[in-house]
Amino acid sequence: MMKRFLQFLRNWTLPVAMILGALGYFLITALPLSAEAKSTTYMAISHYIQPVLLFSMLFLSFTKVAPQDMRPHRWHLWVLLCQMGCFIAFSLLAMWVDGIENKILCEGAMLCFVCPTATASAVITGKLGGSLSGVTTYLLICNLVVSLLAPAFLTMVEPRAGLDFLTSFFMIMGKVFPLLICPLFLAWVVRYILPKFHARLLKITGLAFYIWAVALALAILVTVRSIMETSIGMSYLFGLAIISLVCCVFQFAVGKKIGSHYDAPKSRENRITAGQAFGQKNTVFIIWLGLVFLDPVTSIVGGLYSVWHNIINSYQLYKSRNPK
Repeated sequence: MMKRFLQFLRNWTLPVAMILGALGYFLITALPLSAEAKSTTYMAISHYIQPVLLFSMLFLSFTKVAPQDMRPHRWHLWVLLCQMGCFIAFSLLAMWVDGIENKILCEGAMLCFVCPTATASAVITGKLGGSLSGVTTYLLICNLVVSLLAPAFLTMVEPRAGLDFLTSFFMIMGKVFPLLICPLFLAWVVRYILPKFHARLLKITGLAFYIWAVALALAILVTVRSIMETSIGMSYLFGLAIISLVCCVFQFAVGKKIGSHYDAPKSRENRITAGQAFGQKNTVFIIWLGLVFLDPVTSIVGGLYSVWHNIINSYQLYKSRNPK
């Protein structure tokens, strides 16, 4: 019985993590804690626990990526052009469209497209049989391009006092790069300075995935909180839910289509990698962008996108275990 239960948990880690995360919100809500204590709990989760988990997960994943393997591929260019092209198109549409609700929906789509690849994408890509080096390379390229391009359009769509291009640029750089560069640099230091320790780390195959599962449960907990405690109307919530779903499915599908053009016969490596690179997003970053640069209502799209892309990831993992 116990063996079957553990096998079930291994096979359905992501759905279980999502359910536990949702239940975690209702558990905290039910506890006899003051509003200040609950706020402190959520702040500890988002500001301390999640970054530590993500750093550990990325470090373990990056130990498997050699510097010489991180080479740009042709699919990187096409996925990046598609991603940034859609972002620019919705940015222009947000500037021209009439009505506050239509503008918020356009801004929601903007955030779905401009958001860089999730730091956890390397873990899922490896599980699905994709290229760790390919998705890591795109992760770094995408974050650099977003840091350069996003400030220009975000400040035009929602001009705000004190948020010029350079201020926005350094704010975005400070948000996305420390959590990427530090674990990557540390992984390479360990690779070349501590080769025996590095060899031991390579033998730890599943730990990064389970660390991410814990991080996912916490992310869903925070997401459920943002949805349950939002003050926006149901029309906005429903509209942003549809926008985030359409953008999520579109990006996974287009990424896979682009990647498949560069696969060798009977190989699906680039298809898997490009799909994850385009579709799996850093949803915490989406929320932050919405709160800081756009109408704060749009930040809810990050939480909704998190639900959709993790449902898709759960289905993909199921299909990889049951190819027939």
